[in-house]
Amino acid sequence: MKFHSLLLLLLMLSFTTAYAQVDKTYQVKSPDGKIALEVTAGKTISWSVKHEDTEVILPSVISMTLNNGGIFGENVIVKSDKTVSVDQEIGTPIYKKNKVRDNYNQLTLKFKGDYGLVFRVYNDGTAYRFFTEQKGDLNIKSEEANFNFKDDDKAYLPFVNDYRHHDKFNTSFESHYDLVNLSAIKKDTLAFMPVLVDLGNGKKAAILEADLQDYPGMYLTGTQGQNALHGVFAPCPTDESVMGLNFVVNKRADYIAQTIGTRSFPWRVVVISTEDKQLADNDMMQRLAAPSQITDYTWIKPGKVAWDWWNDWNISHVDFKAGINVPTYKYYIDFAAANKLEYIIIDEGWSDDHDLNITKLDIQQIVDYGKEKNVGVILWSTWYAINRDVDGLFTKFAQMGVKGFKIDFIDRDDQKAVSSLYDIAKKAADHQLLVDYHGMYKPSGMQRTWPNVINCEGVKGLENMKWGTDNQPGYDVSIPFIRMMAGPMDYTPGAMRNATKSAYRPVNSNPMSQGTRCHQLAMYTIFEAPLQMLSDNPTIYMKEQESTDFISAVPTTFDETVAVDGKVGEYVAIARRKGTTWYAAAMTSWDDRQVNIDLSFLPEGTYKATIFQDGVNADRDGTDYTRVVTNVKSKEVLSVKLASGGGWAARFEKVN
Repeated sequence: MKFHSLLLLLLMLSFTTAYAQVDKTYQVKSPDGKIALEVTAGKTISWSVKHEDTEVILPSVISMTLNNGGIFGENVIVKSDKTVSVDQEIGTPIYKKNKVRDNYNQLTLKFKGDYGLVFRVYNDGTAYRFFTEQKGDLNIKSEEANFNFKDDDKAYLPFVNDYRHHDKFNTSFESHYDLVNLSAIKKDTLAFMPVLVDLGNGKKAAILEADLQDYPGMYLTGTQGQNALHGVFAPCPTDESVMGLNFVVNKRADYIAQTIGTRSFPWRVVVISTEDKQLADNDMMQRLAAPSQITDYTWIKPGKVAWDWWNDWNISHVDFKAGINVPTYKYYIDFAAANKLEYIIIDEGWSDDHDLNITKLDIQQIVDYGKEKNVGVILWSTWYAINRDVDGLFTKFAQMGVKGFKIDFIDRDDQKAVSSLYDIAKKAADHQLLVDYHGMYKPSGMQRTWPNVINCEGVKGLENMKWGTDNQPGYDVSIPFIRMMAGPMDYTPGAMRNATKSAYRPVNSNPMSQGTRCHQLAMYTIFEAPLQMLSDNPTIYMKEQESTDFISAVPTTFDETVAVDGKVGEYVAIARRKGTTWYAAAMTSWDDRQVNIDLSFLPEGTYKATIFQDGVNADRDGTDYTRVVTNVKSKEVLSVKLASGGGWAARFEKVN
């Protein structure tokens, strides 16, 4: 009897093990049927993606490993599978359009062990995320996220190249794109997302993440000789210290996250395009982010900002010494009021860098003067300084009438940093304060969840022109197709000293831009930024009032967006509507070119077109431009000549 019982037990164990490792395959397609995502669950979990006949992602293993040795994704037993179809609209009041269509097919798999995966397939991409239904807390040792490609494709990779304070996960998230074959990615290099992969035949795949909360951000790396990208995550910090303006990590744990046991994890996203211009008008972050936690939007006021730091407080023809003082900021407020700008920023220098209670400026006097002129005041702070007493500082400065904070030098996206930024956003909303996260990673949907986070950096912006960089115009016409998919970006445009390639040089106190005046004007339409800066000084803007008038009239949020044309790294053209008025712009790399702007985005009727275009001598003097006012109609095609590093910007106002 004992022998038969033992035999039966062994047979049952054998059957259970075999059952656990039998592969089951599931498929879900996009609503239009062109994208197919396939999931295989058994000994491991892998996923793959096809777009029509193109294999976008080959079978790629995904898993999560716990510190206790458990693995979500090993010897999988499927408890249930469920598919649903969704087609709805999301209201997006502080965005490049006022609504987003959210149309997808979804597969949810639940596994033995109280965890699961959700897969979504849209007409323009796919996404998956783990979820857990565990009791107690979880300690995540690592996550396996793989993106295997069929061919040795080229990828646009913004590599981490400025390890700060010897920790490779302390970085500014600012880098130009290296176009590198997947197999040639060097060992131990890290790229931050979004990353764009050229699949050939006009198709591209962008890798992003969305709804990043209470979890570290994902970097990507490769394995030399393989056609693949793999996720890398910053371990949790265990020892930190202040070094200059940064709050840096000296030591990290052997796990990436400590979190609650019942939750959803960030989405791993692949956006697929058949034309580059589709990437310049993509809504995946809005669809996948957690819904807004704010119900009353009336106090969230997008707009433009007169900024001091980039122009080094370099105003002139005044009877006071320009600098970090009350007369200078009253001058900035007067300029903002005269040009209907909503805000000024008081940047570094108004307080102690580490203690905002130690002030060097009469902030209350400046705020009160701004109220008289209907101009709000935003204050700069380091992340460390604001984090010392978030509630106390927000209470104090909100009572003074300050409208928000520009929070800088975060330079990390480990779990602690990510959780901190969400906590700051919530507390800022409680005090009706705006937040501009400078020195930050890509936003990854935060701007939908907390719309008072009105801009984020994570881009190699105009500030770099103060100390010099290579081929900025080429970068300017890459980020609309790559970085901008992750959300708005605090690029800080508006230079009025515009240089040709041969004439440019870095001048910290009186900086210039690479490319033409119209290249800068075009940024106000092309770059998404609900809080958009005018980076040059008021004196020069008043000398260039024609350009300033045009800039000040461009909204920072829109009702509709149309990607007109473009090619990554070469040129871009975008049109946006606010009410019945349309704004359109184009930019090119250092290569001059002729582009056709198809006005079919305009509804029927006649429009007054105010156009700024590169002047005939813009190849010799970057400030040269021509302003043209004419009437146009829908479906006309404008032939536009863009100079080297050039641009074109237009406003179309309905006449009849």
